[in-house]
Amino acid sequence: MPDYLIRLPWPPTCLSPNARKDRRANTKTRNGYKTAAFYATKEAGAQVAEDAHLAVQFYPPDNRRRDLDNMLATIKAGLDGIALAAGVDDYGWSLSIQRGPKVDGGAVLIHVMKPQITEIPFRGTIG
Repeated sequence: MPDYLIRLPWPPTCLSPNARKDRRANTKTRNGYKTAAFYATKEAGAQVAEDAHLAVQFYPPDNRRRDLDNMLATIKAGLDGIALAAGVDDYGWSLSIQRGPKVDGGAVLIHVMKPQITEIPFRGTIG
């Protein structure tokens, strides 16, 4: 599987978990972002496997402080759009997230790569 780069627009503010709106009020916006991600994936010609690694880089439109975990939550609909375009279930994806510098209008770059297998030795007991 070759590497692909998918560029998504900066997600609308209302998709943030901190927006505290009723999730049903954002259905149209969420579906629009999912559709944008679907077409961005098709345009990039990306073939995303069920076990792919996605390196997500956020380039915010301004210098406001944002938590990486909340930024990841705002693009959930976008990740669903990528999975839909690829015809796969995203349950097996691994993700890494990173913050980049401010850019005009903001952007989210998703680098789709082969799975990264890392063996982490475990010592001890569970429970």
